[in-house]
Amino acid sequence: MILTELLASFALTARLGPVHVDASWADVTAAFGEPREVLPTRHWPRLFGYGDLEVFVCRCRRVRMVQVQTWTETVEVPTYAGVFPGEPTEADVVAALDRAGCDWEVHSGLTFRNQRTLNVPATSAQFVFTVPSAGEARLHSVGLPDNGHRCPTAT
Repeated sequence: MILTELLASFALTARLGPVHVDASWADVTAAFGEPREVLPTRHWPRLFGYGDLEVFVCRCRRVRMVQVQTWTETVEVPTYAGVFPGEPTEADVVAALDRAGCDWEVHSGLTFRNQRTLNVPATSAQFVFTVPSAGEARLHSVGLPDNGHRCPTAT
């Protein structure tokens, strides 16, 4: 599997293995082990990482947002062997989305100057590209946003 196929599947299903918005944090750590803290803190919510997969977790221990960083030279995603070359082109991402039968559209509100964002309406997945003054647009990240979660532990 290549990175663009993996990300197209992620956008189509809104899942990356056990990781999805509203997933139990206990289920994620049972599958992947202990994560690294991206922004170390003792307070919740918290941002954790497994390779280039980042997971934002609420104080109720539910996954709120999921992001895969792709702007680096190589991209590591848990449960998938090895690493992938990073920064795929927009043309390669669009081709993978089309092959997967994943409808997408340009997100005009998040497209400006040197950034273009594609949205997958069915899952709200967002592909964010950097657009250089010369050359091809490159994928910076892909993520699933929060779905409006209201934490039951809020007072």
